[in-house]
Amino acid sequence: MEGQIIRTCNLLGGAAVIALLTCGTAAEAKVRVAPNDPGLAYIQARAAAMDGDHARAAELLASLSQSQPTDNDLARKGVSEAINAGNMDLALELAKGLPPAKLTTDARLLLAATELRRNRPERALPWLSVNGDNGSLDFLSPLVNAWTFTSRGDFSKALEAVDQVPAAGLLGPLRSEERALILLKFGKTAEAQPYAERAAAAGGSRELQLRLAFADGFLAANDRARATAILDGIGSDAAAARALILAGKPSGQAIDTPMKAFSDVLTSFARDVARLERVAPPIGLIQVARYANPQNSGASLLLAVILEGQDRSDEALRVLGSIPANDALQSQVRDVQIRILTADKRYDEAYGIAATAAAAPTAGISDFSRLGDVLAAMKRQDAAAEAYGKAADLARAQGLKDELWPLLLLKASSLQETKRWPETRQTLQEALAIAPNQPLILNFLGYSQLERGENMDAAEEMIRKASELAPDDASITDSLGWAQFKRGKVAEAIDTLQRAAEKDPDQAEIQEHLGDALFKSGRRFEARFAWSAALVTAEDEIADRVKAKLASGLTSTNAAP
Repeated sequence: MEGQIIRTCNLLGGAAVIALLTCGTAAEAKVRVAPNDPGLAYIQARAAAMDGDHARAAELLASLSQSQPTDNDLARKGVSEAINAGNMDLALELAKGLPPAKLTTDARLLLAATELRRNRPERALPWLSVNGDNGSLDFLSPLVNAWTFTSRGDFSKALEAVDQVPAAGLLGPLRSEERALILLKFGKTAEAQPYAERAAAAGGSRELQLRLAFADGFLAANDRARATAILDGIGSDAAAARALILAGKPSGQAIDTPMKAFSDVLTSFARDVARLERVAPPIGLIQVARYANPQNSGASLLLAVILEGQDRSDEALRVLGSIPANDALQSQVRDVQIRILTADKRYDEAYGIAATAAAAPTAGISDFSRLGDVLAAMKRQDAAAEAYGKAADLARAQGLKDELWPLLLLKASSLQETKRWPETRQTLQEALAIAPNQPLILNFLGYSQLERGENMDAAEEMIRKASELAPDDASITDSLGWAQFKRGKVAEAIDTLQRAAEKDPDQAEIQEHLGDALFKSGRRFEARFAWSAALVTAEDEIADRVKAKLASGLTSTNAAP
Protein backbone atom coordinates (compact mmCIF):
# COMPACT_ATOMS: atom_id res chain seq x y z
CA MET A 1 0.00 0.00 0.00
CA GLU A 2 1.14 3.56 -0.71
CA GLY A 3 0.33 4.43 2.89
CA GLN A 4 2.73 1.74 4.09
CA ILE A 5 5.48 3.18 1.90
CA ILE A 6 4.89 6.66 3.32
CA ARG A 7 5.02 5.28 6.89
CA THR A 8 8.29 3.60 5.96
CA CYS A 9 9.58 6.96 4.75
CA ASN A 10 8.66 8.48 8.09
CA LEU A 11 11.01 6.06 9.82
CA LEU A 12 13.88 7.78 8.04
CA GLY A 13 13.26 10.93 10.05
CA GLY A 14 12.17 14.32 8.82
CA ALA A 15 15.66 15.59 8.02
CA ALA A 16 16.45 12.67 5.71
CA VAL A 17 13.18 13.03 3.81
CA ILE A 18 13.59 16.78 3.39
CA ALA A 19 17.18 16.29 2.21
CA LEU A 20 16.03 13.86 -0.45
CA LEU A 21 13.15 16.03 -1.60
CA THR A 22 15.32 19.13 -1.82
CA CYS A 23 18.56 17.59 -3.01
CA GLY A 24 18.59 19.70 -6.17
CA THR A 25 17.94 17.23 -8.95
CA ALA A 26 16.39 13.85 -9.43
CA ALA A 27 19.73 12.56 -10.69
CA GLU A 28 21.39 13.46 -7.37
CA ALA A 29 18.59 11.73 -5.49
CA LYS A 30 19.13 8.62 -7.57
CA VAL A 31 22.75 8.41 -6.45
CA ARG A 32 21.91 8.74 -2.78
CA VAL A 33 19.04 6.25 -2.53
CA ALA A 34 19.35 2.48 -2.36
CA PRO A 35 17.37 1.09 -5.32
CA ASN A 36 16.00 -1.89 -3.39
CA ASP A 37 14.32 0.15 -0.65
CA PRO A 38 10.62 0.79 -1.48
CA GLY A 39 10.29 3.74 0.88
CA LEU A 40 13.29 5.56 -0.48
CA ALA A 41 12.36 4.69 -4.06
CA TYR A 42 9.01 6.35 -3.48
CA ILE A 43 10.78 9.48 -2.25
CA GLN A 44 12.98 9.34 -5.34
CA ALA A 45 9.87 9.27 -7.50
CA ARG A 46 8.39 12.25 -5.64
CA ALA A 47 11.64 14.18 -5.97
CA ALA A 48 11.85 13.39 -9.69
CA ALA A 49 8.25 14.49 -10.27
CA MET A 50 8.84 17.75 -8.37
CA ASP A 51 11.94 18.34 -10.48
CA GLY A 52 9.95 17.85 -13.69
CA ASP A 53 11.67 14.54 -14.48
CA HIS A 54 8.45 12.66 -15.21
CA ALA A 55 10.28 9.89 -17.07
CA ARG A 56 12.35 8.99 -14.00
CA ALA A 57 9.31 9.28 -11.71
CA ALA A 58 7.34 6.94 -13.97
CA GLU A 59 10.12 4.34 -14.02
CA LEU A 60 10.40 4.33 -10.24
CA LEU A 61 6.66 4.14 -9.68
CA ALA A 62 6.36 1.37 -12.26
CA SER A 63 9.03 -0.61 -10.43
CA LEU A 64 7.24 -0.12 -7.13
CA SER A 65 3.91 -1.07 -8.68
CA GLN A 66 5.36 -4.32 -9.99
CA SER A 67 6.56 -5.24 -6.52
CA GLN A 68 3.19 -4.29 -5.00
CA PRO A 69 0.62 -5.18 -7.68
CA THR A 70 -2.37 -4.66 -5.38
CA ASP A 71 -1.55 -1.01 -4.71
CA ASN A 72 -3.79 0.85 -7.16
CA ASP A 73 -2.62 4.27 -5.99
CA LEU A 74 0.97 3.54 -6.98
CA ALA A 75 -0.13 2.35 -10.41
CA ARG A 76 -2.36 5.42 -10.87
CA LYS A 77 0.50 7.75 -10.08
CA GLY A 78 2.78 5.76 -12.36
CA VAL A 79 0.31 6.04 -15.25
CA SER A 80 0.03 9.81 -14.83
CA GLU A 81 3.79 10.30 -14.64
CA ALA A 82 4.32 8.09 -17.69
CA ILE A 83 1.74 10.08 -19.67
CA ASN A 84 3.34 13.35 -18.59
CA ALA A 85 6.66 11.99 -19.85
CA GLY A 86 5.10 10.88 -23.14
CA ASN A 87 5.98 7.24 -22.40
CA MET A 88 2.68 5.82 -23.56
CA ASP A 89 3.87 2.19 -23.73
CA LEU A 90 4.64 2.26 -20.02
CA ALA A 91 1.42 4.10 -19.23
CA LEU A 92 -0.65 1.53 -21.10
CA GLU A 93 1.16 -1.34 -19.40
CA LEU A 94 0.47 0.10 -15.95
CA ALA A 95 -3.14 0.92 -16.84
CA LYS A 96 -3.84 -2.75 -17.66
CA GLY A 97 -3.70 -3.69 -13.99
CA LEU A 98 -6.12 -1.02 -12.82
CA PRO A 99 -9.90 -1.36 -12.55
CA PRO A 100 -11.58 1.00 -15.06
CA ALA A 101 -13.15 3.07 -12.27
CA LYS A 102 -9.69 3.67 -10.78
CA LEU A 103 -8.21 5.09 -13.96
CA THR A 104 -7.35 8.76 -14.00
CA THR A 105 -8.89 11.08 -16.59
CA ASP A 106 -5.74 11.21 -18.70
CA ALA A 107 -5.47 7.40 -18.56
CA ARG A 108 -9.00 6.98 -19.89
CA LEU A 109 -8.29 9.52 -22.62
CA LEU A 110 -5.12 7.60 -23.49
CA LEU A 111 -6.99 4.29 -23.76
CA ALA A 112 -9.64 5.93 -25.95
CA ALA A 113 -6.92 7.47 -28.12
CA THR A 114 -5.27 4.06 -28.47
CA GLU A 115 -8.45 2.58 -29.91
CA LEU A 116 -8.80 5.52 -32.30
CA ARG A 117 -5.24 5.00 -33.50
CA ARG A 118 -6.10 1.38 -34.15
CA ASN A 119 -9.08 2.54 -36.22
CA ARG A 120 -11.52 1.04 -33.72
CA PRO A 121 -13.55 4.10 -32.67
CA GLU A 122 -16.42 1.98 -31.31
CA ARG A 123 -14.01 0.57 -28.70
CA ALA A 124 -13.03 4.07 -27.59
CA LEU A 125 -16.54 4.88 -26.35
CA PRO A 126 -16.54 2.59 -23.27
CA TRP A 127 -13.43 4.32 -21.92
CA LEU A 128 -15.21 7.66 -22.18
CA SER A 129 -18.30 6.43 -20.35
CA VAL A 130 -16.41 4.98 -17.36
CA ASN A 131 -17.48 6.87 -14.24
CA GLY A 132 -14.14 7.52 -12.55
CA ASP A 133 -13.13 9.73 -9.63
CA ASN A 134 -13.55 12.86 -11.76
CA GLY A 135 -16.76 11.73 -13.42
CA SER A 136 -17.17 10.40 -16.94
CA LEU A 137 -15.92 11.76 -20.24
CA ASP A 138 -19.21 11.08 -22.00
CA PHE A 139 -19.37 14.63 -23.33
CA LEU A 140 -16.76 13.49 -25.89
CA SER A 141 -18.91 10.60 -27.12
CA PRO A 142 -20.90 12.63 -29.70
CA LEU A 143 -17.60 13.70 -31.28
CA VAL A 144 -16.35 10.11 -31.51
CA ASN A 145 -19.73 8.96 -32.81
CA ALA A 146 -19.81 11.68 -35.44
CA TRP A 147 -16.39 10.74 -36.79
CA THR A 148 -17.15 7.03 -36.55
CA PHE A 149 -20.16 7.51 -38.83
CA THR A 150 -18.07 9.79 -41.04
CA SER A 151 -15.41 7.13 -41.47
CA ARG A 152 -18.17 4.66 -42.40
CA GLY A 153 -19.65 7.05 -44.96
CA ASP A 154 -22.94 7.58 -43.09
CA PHE A 155 -23.54 11.28 -43.69
CA SER A 156 -26.93 11.62 -41.95
CA LYS A 157 -25.89 9.90 -38.75
CA ALA A 158 -22.64 11.84 -38.64
CA LEU A 159 -24.49 15.17 -38.63
CA GLU A 160 -27.08 13.81 -36.16
CA ALA A 161 -24.23 13.02 -33.78
CA VAL A 162 -22.88 16.59 -34.10
CA ASP A 163 -26.36 17.88 -33.33
CA GLN A 164 -26.31 15.91 -30.08
CA VAL A 165 -23.52 18.11 -28.76
CA PRO A 166 -25.17 20.52 -26.27
CA ALA A 167 -24.65 24.13 -27.31
CA ALA A 168 -23.91 25.08 -23.71
CA GLY A 169 -21.70 22.06 -23.05
CA LEU A 170 -17.92 21.74 -23.13
CA LEU A 171 -17.98 20.83 -26.81
CA GLY A 172 -20.51 23.53 -27.67
CA PRO A 173 -17.97 26.08 -28.99
CA LEU A 174 -16.60 23.44 -31.38
CA ARG A 175 -19.88 22.50 -33.07
CA SER A 176 -19.37 24.75 -36.09
CA GLU A 177 -15.86 23.54 -36.82
CA GLU A 178 -16.80 19.86 -36.41
CA ARG A 179 -19.79 20.27 -38.73
CA ALA A 180 -17.59 22.08 -41.27
CA LEU A 181 -14.92 19.37 -41.17
CA ILE A 182 -17.46 16.57 -41.57
CA LEU A 183 -19.22 18.37 -44.42
CA LEU A 184 -15.85 18.78 -46.13
CA LYS A 185 -15.09 15.10 -45.64
CA PHE A 186 -18.25 14.35 -47.62
CA GLY A 187 -17.31 16.91 -50.30
CA LYS A 188 -20.10 19.37 -49.47
CA THR A 189 -17.99 22.50 -49.73
CA ALA A 190 -20.75 25.09 -50.24
CA GLU A 191 -22.54 23.90 -47.10
CA ALA A 192 -19.28 23.76 -45.15
CA GLN A 193 -18.10 27.29 -46.01
CA PRO A 194 -20.27 29.35 -43.58
CA TYR A 195 -19.52 26.98 -40.70
CA ALA A 196 -15.81 27.07 -41.49
CA GLU A 197 -15.74 30.87 -41.64
CA ARG A 198 -17.67 31.13 -38.36
CA ALA A 199 -15.36 28.66 -36.61
CA ALA A 200 -12.19 30.32 -37.93
CA ALA A 201 -13.34 33.79 -36.87
CA ALA A 202 -13.88 32.50 -33.33
CA GLY A 203 -10.71 30.40 -33.32
CA GLY A 204 -8.53 32.75 -31.28
CA SER A 205 -5.01 31.34 -31.02
CA ARG A 206 -6.13 28.35 -33.10
CA GLU A 207 -7.28 30.45 -36.04
CA LEU A 208 -4.30 29.80 -38.30
CA GLN A 209 -4.34 26.06 -37.70
CA LEU A 210 -8.11 25.92 -38.23
CA ARG A 211 -7.97 27.89 -41.49
CA LEU A 212 -5.26 25.60 -42.80
CA ALA A 213 -7.28 22.52 -41.79
CA PHE A 214 -10.32 23.89 -43.61
CA ALA A 215 -8.20 24.80 -46.64
CA ASP A 216 -6.90 21.24 -46.79
CA GLY A 217 -10.48 20.00 -46.56
CA PHE A 218 -11.63 22.21 -49.42
CA LEU A 219 -8.66 21.05 -51.52
CA ALA A 220 -9.43 17.41 -50.81
CA ALA A 221 -12.96 18.11 -52.10
CA ASN A 222 -11.49 19.71 -55.26
CA ASP A 223 -12.66 23.22 -54.38
CA ARG A 224 -9.51 25.30 -54.78
CA ALA A 225 -11.41 28.61 -54.84
CA ARG A 226 -12.83 28.11 -51.35
CA ALA A 227 -9.50 26.70 -50.14
CA THR A 228 -7.87 29.98 -51.16
CA ALA A 229 -10.68 32.15 -49.81
CA ILE A 230 -10.58 30.65 -46.30
CA LEU A 231 -6.97 31.86 -45.99
CA ASP A 232 -7.90 35.51 -46.51
CA GLY A 233 -6.77 37.53 -43.54
CA ILE A 234 -4.16 35.15 -42.14
CA GLY A 235 -0.85 36.73 -41.18
CA SER A 236 2.32 36.81 -43.22
CA ASP A 237 3.85 34.13 -40.99
CA ALA A 238 1.78 31.58 -42.93
CA ALA A 239 3.09 32.67 -46.33
CA ALA A 240 4.69 29.28 -47.08
CA ALA A 241 1.49 27.40 -46.22
CA ARG A 242 -0.56 29.82 -48.31
CA ALA A 243 1.76 29.22 -51.26
CA LEU A 244 1.15 25.49 -50.98
CA ILE A 245 -2.62 25.95 -50.99
CA LEU A 246 -2.45 28.31 -53.97
CA ALA A 247 -0.48 25.62 -55.79
CA GLY A 248 -3.18 23.09 -55.01
CA LYS A 249 -1.09 21.23 -52.44
CA PRO A 250 -2.29 20.52 -48.87
CA SER A 251 -0.62 22.18 -45.90
CA GLY A 252 -0.63 18.98 -43.86
CA GLN A 253 -3.03 20.34 -41.22
CA ALA A 254 -6.08 18.36 -42.35
CA ILE A 255 -8.50 17.08 -39.69
CA ASP A 256 -10.18 14.22 -41.51
CA THR A 257 -10.06 11.14 -39.27
CA PRO A 258 -11.44 10.24 -35.83
CA MET A 259 -8.00 10.29 -34.22
CA LYS A 260 -7.11 13.69 -35.71
CA ALA A 261 -10.44 15.15 -34.58
CA PHE A 262 -9.97 13.71 -31.08
CA SER A 263 -6.44 15.11 -30.87
CA ASP A 264 -7.55 18.53 -32.03
CA VAL A 265 -10.37 18.71 -29.47
CA LEU A 266 -7.99 17.82 -26.62
CA THR A 267 -5.60 20.53 -27.79
CA SER A 268 -8.49 23.00 -27.90
CA PHE A 269 -9.45 22.10 -24.33
CA ALA A 270 -5.88 22.62 -23.19
CA ARG A 271 -5.76 26.08 -24.77
CA ASP A 272 -9.10 26.97 -23.18
CA VAL A 273 -7.76 26.02 -19.76
CA ALA A 274 -4.82 28.37 -20.29
CA ARG A 275 -7.05 31.17 -21.60
CA LEU A 276 -9.97 30.97 -19.18
CA GLU A 277 -8.26 29.86 -15.98
CA ARG A 278 -4.93 31.57 -16.67
CA VAL A 279 -3.01 28.52 -15.55
CA ALA A 280 -0.90 26.08 -17.49
CA PRO A 281 -3.05 23.23 -18.82
CA PRO A 282 -2.24 19.68 -17.68
CA ILE A 283 0.75 18.32 -19.58
CA GLY A 284 -0.90 14.89 -19.64
CA LEU A 285 -3.81 16.24 -21.69
CA ILE A 286 -1.47 17.62 -24.33
CA GLN A 287 0.66 14.49 -24.38
CA VAL A 288 -2.45 12.40 -25.10
CA ALA A 289 -3.34 14.81 -27.92
CA ARG A 290 0.14 14.33 -29.40
CA TYR A 291 -0.18 10.56 -29.04
CA ALA A 292 -3.60 10.50 -30.71
CA ASN A 293 -2.16 12.40 -33.69
CA PRO A 294 1.65 12.62 -33.79
CA GLN A 295 1.33 15.14 -36.66
CA ASN A 296 -0.54 17.62 -34.44
CA SER A 297 2.15 20.31 -34.44
CA GLY A 298 -0.18 22.69 -32.60
CA ALA A 299 -0.16 20.35 -29.60
CA SER A 300 3.63 20.14 -29.68
CA LEU A 301 3.88 23.93 -29.83
CA LEU A 302 1.58 24.25 -26.83
CA LEU A 303 3.60 21.68 -24.88
CA ALA A 304 6.81 23.57 -25.63
CA VAL A 305 5.31 26.84 -24.38
CA ILE A 306 4.24 25.15 -21.12
CA LEU A 307 7.70 23.63 -20.63
CA GLU A 308 9.22 27.05 -21.31
CA GLY A 309 7.00 28.51 -18.58
CA GLN A 310 8.32 25.88 -16.18
CA ASP A 311 11.93 26.89 -16.96
CA ARG A 312 12.52 23.60 -18.77
CA SER A 313 14.08 25.21 -21.82
CA ASP A 314 16.04 22.23 -23.11
CA GLU A 315 12.96 20.00 -23.02
CA ALA A 316 10.92 22.66 -24.78
CA LEU A 317 13.54 22.96 -27.51
CA ARG A 318 13.59 19.17 -27.97
CA VAL A 319 9.82 19.15 -28.45
CA LEU A 320 10.09 21.98 -30.99
CA GLY A 321 12.88 20.10 -32.73
CA SER A 322 10.54 17.14 -33.21
CA ILE A 323 8.28 19.23 -35.49
CA PRO A 324 9.26 18.67 -39.15
CA ALA A 325 11.10 21.53 -40.85
CA ASN A 326 8.42 21.71 -43.56
CA ASP A 327 5.50 21.90 -41.12
CA ALA A 328 2.97 24.62 -41.91
CA LEU A 329 3.39 26.06 -38.40
CA GLN A 330 7.18 26.23 -38.66
CA SER A 331 7.16 30.03 -38.44
CA GLN A 332 5.50 29.81 -35.03
CA VAL A 333 7.99 27.10 -34.07
CA ARG A 334 10.88 29.46 -34.87
CA ASP A 335 9.24 32.25 -32.87
CA VAL A 336 9.15 30.09 -29.74
CA GLN A 337 12.66 28.76 -30.34
CA ILE A 338 14.01 32.30 -30.66
CA ARG A 339 12.15 33.47 -27.57
CA ILE A 340 13.57 30.62 -25.48
CA LEU A 341 17.12 31.00 -26.77
CA THR A 342 17.26 34.77 -26.37
CA ALA A 343 15.78 34.56 -22.86
CA ASP A 344 18.57 32.11 -22.03
CA LYS A 345 21.10 34.44 -23.70
CA ARG A 346 22.02 31.73 -26.22
CA TYR A 347 22.33 34.38 -28.87
CA ASP A 348 24.51 32.45 -31.32
CA GLU A 349 21.95 29.65 -31.56
CA ALA A 350 19.09 32.11 -31.88
CA TYR A 351 20.93 34.02 -34.60
CA GLY A 352 21.67 30.79 -36.47
CA ILE A 353 17.98 29.90 -36.67
CA ALA A 354 16.83 33.42 -37.53
CA ALA A 355 19.56 34.13 -40.07
CA THR A 356 19.04 30.81 -41.87
CA ALA A 357 15.32 31.48 -42.25
CA ALA A 358 15.92 35.05 -43.44
CA ALA A 359 18.46 33.87 -46.01
CA ALA A 360 16.03 31.44 -47.65
CA PRO A 361 14.70 32.41 -51.11
CA THR A 362 11.17 32.24 -49.72
CA ALA A 363 11.94 34.43 -46.66
CA GLY A 364 8.99 36.58 -45.67
CA ILE A 365 8.03 39.38 -43.33
CA SER A 366 8.12 37.29 -40.18
CA ASP A 367 11.57 35.90 -41.05
CA PHE A 368 13.17 39.34 -41.33
CA SER A 369 11.27 40.65 -38.31
CA ARG A 370 12.42 37.68 -36.23
CA LEU A 371 16.02 38.30 -37.31
CA GLY A 372 15.62 41.93 -36.25
CA ASP A 373 14.45 40.80 -32.81
CA VAL A 374 17.53 38.62 -32.36
CA LEU A 375 19.93 41.32 -33.56
CA ALA A 376 18.31 43.86 -31.24
CA ALA A 377 18.73 41.46 -28.32
CA MET A 378 22.39 41.11 -29.32
CA LYS A 379 22.71 44.95 -29.25
CA ARG A 380 23.49 44.96 -32.98
CA GLN A 381 21.05 47.78 -33.59
CA ASP A 382 22.29 48.87 -37.02
CA ALA A 383 21.79 45.36 -38.36
CA ALA A 384 18.47 45.08 -36.53
CA ALA A 385 17.21 48.27 -38.18
CA GLU A 386 18.19 46.87 -41.58
CA ALA A 387 16.33 43.59 -40.90
CA TYR A 388 13.21 45.41 -39.73
CA GLY A 389 13.49 47.61 -42.79
CA LYS A 390 13.45 44.58 -45.11
CA ALA A 391 10.38 43.24 -43.30
CA ALA A 392 8.72 46.65 -43.64
CA ASP A 393 9.55 46.79 -47.36
CA LEU A 394 7.77 43.48 -47.90
CA ALA A 395 4.76 44.58 -45.87
CA ARG A 396 4.61 47.86 -47.81
CA ALA A 397 4.83 46.04 -51.14
CA GLN A 398 1.99 43.74 -50.12
CA GLY A 399 -0.18 46.59 -48.84
CA LEU A 400 -0.25 45.14 -45.29
CA LYS A 401 -0.71 48.35 -43.32
CA ASP A 402 -1.62 46.58 -40.08
CA GLU A 403 1.74 44.81 -40.19
CA LEU A 404 3.69 47.75 -41.57
CA TRP A 405 3.37 50.30 -38.78
CA PRO A 406 4.61 47.94 -35.99
CA LEU A 407 7.63 47.07 -38.13
CA LEU A 408 8.36 50.75 -38.68
CA LEU A 409 8.11 51.27 -34.92
CA LEU A 410 10.66 48.50 -34.34
CA LYS A 411 12.94 49.93 -37.01
CA ALA A 412 12.69 53.39 -35.44
CA SER A 413 13.58 51.97 -32.03
CA SER A 414 16.77 50.41 -33.39
CA LEU A 415 17.63 53.55 -35.34
CA GLN A 416 17.26 55.65 -32.22
CA GLU A 417 19.59 53.32 -30.31
CA THR A 418 22.24 54.07 -32.93
CA LYS A 419 21.74 57.85 -32.58
CA ARG A 420 20.35 58.21 -36.12
CA TRP A 421 17.66 60.72 -35.23
CA PRO A 422 16.77 62.09 -38.69
CA GLU A 423 16.10 58.54 -39.96
CA THR A 424 14.25 57.71 -36.74
CA ARG A 425 11.98 60.74 -37.15
CA GLN A 426 11.30 59.98 -40.80
CA THR A 427 10.42 56.36 -39.98
CA LEU A 428 8.08 57.40 -37.17
CA GLN A 429 6.38 59.98 -39.37
CA GLU A 430 5.72 57.30 -41.98
CA ALA A 431 4.27 55.04 -39.29
CA LEU A 432 2.08 57.88 -37.99
CA ALA A 433 0.74 58.56 -41.47
CA ILE A 434 -0.39 54.94 -41.63
CA ALA A 435 -1.83 54.77 -38.11
CA PRO A 436 -2.54 58.33 -36.90
CA ASN A 437 -4.40 57.21 -33.77
CA GLN A 438 -1.88 54.64 -32.59
CA PRO A 439 -0.77 55.76 -29.09
CA LEU A 440 2.58 53.96 -29.27
CA ILE A 441 3.62 55.94 -32.33
CA LEU A 442 2.30 59.23 -30.99
CA ASN A 443 4.13 58.74 -27.71
CA PHE A 444 7.39 57.62 -29.33
CA LEU A 445 7.57 60.52 -31.79
CA GLY A 446 6.29 63.10 -29.33
CA TYR A 447 8.66 62.06 -26.53
CA SER A 448 11.66 61.84 -28.89
CA GLN A 449 11.04 65.39 -30.07
CA LEU A 450 10.50 66.52 -26.50
CA GLU A 451 13.92 65.15 -25.48
CA ARG A 452 15.54 67.12 -28.30
CA GLY A 453 13.58 70.31 -27.78
CA GLU A 454 11.98 70.03 -31.23
CA ASN A 455 8.44 71.15 -32.06
CA MET A 456 7.57 71.35 -28.38
CA ASP A 457 3.91 72.33 -28.87
CA ALA A 458 3.31 69.54 -31.38
CA ALA A 459 5.26 67.06 -29.24
CA GLU A 460 3.16 67.80 -26.17
CA GLU A 461 -0.04 67.59 -28.18
CA MET A 462 0.95 64.19 -29.60
CA ILE A 463 1.73 62.85 -26.14
CA ARG A 464 -1.52 64.24 -24.73
CA LYS A 465 -3.46 62.54 -27.52
CA ALA A 466 -1.60 59.27 -26.84
CA SER A 467 -2.52 59.53 -23.16
CA GLU A 468 -6.17 60.07 -24.00
CA LEU A 469 -6.12 57.00 -26.26
CA ALA A 470 -4.29 54.85 -23.68
CA PRO A 471 -5.05 56.31 -20.23
CA ASP A 472 -3.89 53.19 -18.37
CA ASP A 473 -0.46 53.02 -20.00
CA ALA A 474 2.03 54.11 -17.32
CA SER A 475 4.80 54.89 -19.82
CA ILE A 476 2.57 57.20 -21.83
CA THR A 477 1.31 58.89 -18.66
CA ASP A 478 4.97 59.40 -17.72
CA SER A 479 5.64 60.99 -21.11
CA LEU A 480 2.76 63.41 -20.58
CA GLY A 481 4.06 64.34 -17.14
CA TRP A 482 7.55 64.89 -18.52
CA ALA A 483 6.17 67.04 -21.32
CA GLN A 484 4.40 69.16 -18.72
CA PHE A 485 7.63 69.43 -16.72
CA LYS A 486 9.61 70.45 -19.79
CA ARG A 487 7.03 73.17 -20.51
CA GLY A 488 7.40 74.57 -16.97
CA LYS A 489 4.10 73.17 -15.63
CA VAL A 490 5.81 71.62 -12.59
CA ALA A 491 2.82 71.22 -10.25
CA GLU A 492 0.74 69.68 -13.02
CA ALA A 493 3.66 67.45 -13.97
CA ILE A 494 4.03 66.13 -10.42
CA ASP A 495 0.38 65.06 -10.32
CA THR A 496 0.69 63.30 -13.66
CA LEU A 497 4.00 61.62 -12.80
CA GLN A 498 2.61 60.41 -9.47
CA ARG A 499 -0.24 58.74 -11.37
CA ALA A 500 2.29 57.07 -13.64
CA ALA A 501 4.33 55.87 -10.65
CA GLU A 502 1.22 54.41 -9.05
CA LYS A 503 0.47 52.45 -12.23
CA ASP A 504 4.04 51.12 -12.55
CA PRO A 505 6.10 51.72 -9.40
CA ASP A 506 8.99 49.57 -10.64
CA GLN A 507 9.81 51.60 -13.75
CA ALA A 508 13.02 53.48 -13.03
CA GLU A 509 12.49 56.19 -15.65
CA ILE A 510 9.13 57.19 -14.13
CA GLN A 511 10.59 57.43 -10.63
CA GLU A 512 13.54 59.47 -11.91
CA HIS A 513 11.22 61.91 -13.67
CA LEU A 514 9.08 62.22 -10.56
CA GLY A 515 12.16 62.86 -8.44
CA ASP A 516 13.39 65.59 -10.80
CA ALA A 517 9.99 67.32 -10.74
CA LEU A 518 9.74 67.10 -6.95
CA PHE A 519 13.27 68.50 -6.53
CA LYS A 520 12.48 71.36 -8.89
CA SER A 521 9.43 72.25 -6.79
CA GLY A 522 11.50 72.34 -3.60
CA ARG A 523 10.27 69.01 -2.20
CA ARG A 524 13.81 67.69 -1.73
CA PHE A 525 13.08 64.83 0.73
CA GLU A 526 10.35 63.39 -1.49
CA ALA A 527 12.65 63.74 -4.49
CA ARG A 528 15.32 61.63 -2.79
CA PHE A 529 12.67 59.00 -1.99
CA ALA A 530 11.65 58.83 -5.67
CA TRP A 531 15.27 58.65 -6.85
CA SER A 532 15.99 55.87 -4.36
CA ALA A 533 13.01 53.96 -5.75
CA ALA A 534 14.36 54.49 -9.26
CA LEU A 535 17.76 53.11 -8.29
CA VAL A 536 16.23 49.73 -7.36
CA THR A 537 15.64 48.85 -11.02
CA ALA A 538 17.72 51.47 -12.86
CA GLU A 539 20.46 50.38 -15.25
CA ASP A 540 23.22 51.99 -17.31
CA GLU A 541 22.79 55.75 -17.91
CA ILE A 542 19.71 56.11 -15.71
CA ALA A 543 21.50 54.45 -12.78
CA ASP A 544 24.53 56.77 -13.21
CA ARG A 545 22.33 59.88 -13.28
CA VAL A 546 20.29 58.82 -10.25
CA LYS A 547 23.40 58.05 -8.18
CA ALA A 548 24.76 61.52 -9.01
CA LYS A 549 21.48 63.13 -7.97
CA LEU A 550 21.39 61.25 -4.69
CA ALA A 551 24.93 62.42 -4.02
CA SER A 552 24.63 66.10 -4.97
CA GLY A 553 21.06 66.89 -5.98
CA LEU A 554 19.64 67.82 -9.38
CA THR A 555 22.06 69.69 -11.66
CA SER A 556 22.20 70.53 -15.34
CA THR A 557 24.64 67.64 -15.91
CA ASN A 558 22.58 64.87 -14.27
CA ALA A 559 19.04 65.95 -15.23
CA ALA A 560 16.95 63.43 -17.16
CA PRO A 561 16.84 64.30 -20.88
